[in-house]
Parts: sequence; C-alpha cells; structure tokens
Amino acid sequence: MANLKTKGTFSKLYTWIPIILLFVSVLNEFDFNYLKLEYFSFNFPFILIFFFTLKDFKHFDYLFVFFAGLLNDTVVGLPLGISSLSYTLICIATAYIRNITIRPSPIKDWFYFLFIISLINSLNYSVLTLFFSYDLILANYIVNTTCTFLLYIIFLSLFKYYMKGIND
Repeated sequence: MANLKTKGTFSKLYTWIPIILLFVSVLNEFDFNYLKLEYFSFNFPFILIFFFTLKDFKHFDYLFVFFAGLLNDTVVGLPLGISSLSYTLICIATAYIRNITIRPSPIKDWFYFLFIISLINSLNYSVLTLFFSYDLILANYIVNTTCTFLLYIIFLSLFKYYMKGIND
C-alpha cells in the first residue's frame, strides 16, 4: 500500500473518513426497512464511536460526536440531547477501558461493547418511556442491541484494515 503521508490532500481527507461516516450515518438513519427485514436493526454510530474512541483516533473528537448526536435527534425526532448523551457516554466508557487495559483483546472489547450498548439502550428506553412518555417496544431495543453486538466483529475487521492503511 502506498504511503498516505506523502499524498497530501488525499491523505488528509482519508484520515477524516470516520467522522464523515459518523455524520452520514446519523443523517441517513438506515435500518434496512426497504428490505422488509423486520427483525434486523443495528446502530452503526455506536460501533463507529466505540471502535475509534477505543483506538484513540486523533481526528475522532468528542465534540464532533456530541454534534452528531444532536443531528441524530433532529433527524429521528427524539428529544434534543438523548443521542448526544448516549454517544458521549460511549466515549467516556471507552476512554476509561482504553486507559485501564494493559493488553487489548478484541474478544474482551467485544463483550465490553455489549455491556456498554446494553446499558445505553436501557438508559434510552427508560428515559424515553418514563420522562417523555414514548410508547416503545422493548423487543426492538433487544433486536437492535443483539444485531449491533454481532455486527461489531465484522466492522472491527474493516476498521482495522482502515487503521492499517492510515498507519502505514
């Protein structure tokens, strides 16, 4: 692979791809509804935020993550700040695990990811039902958490390939 550090503008744009992907994913809000898959839903921003915060990627700023959450709330129609709180909590929890981990392991990170997204989704469900009186179906949150957890490993390999291209 060619060295991206000598490519100039292309390398700068290439290093900002995770943030661009984050904003595209919160503006797009895809759920594969057009495929008529009723029990398939995943939260791509959770995967993206967790991985790049865990790897301490230099262009993945927490302020961008917060603004992406505000955009997500605007697009989805949630009360302003719910997604920002969720995304920021993922950043905080991931930064904590990054700082206390001596030897990183993809399997341990994967199960820690399950714990974090379960906590975040239960917090979202509780806040939206108790304080904002939303009628939510708990099964949808369980399906979303399960699919997000299972797809993390696939995206992990793609993001590792991306990071290898950045670091070469």
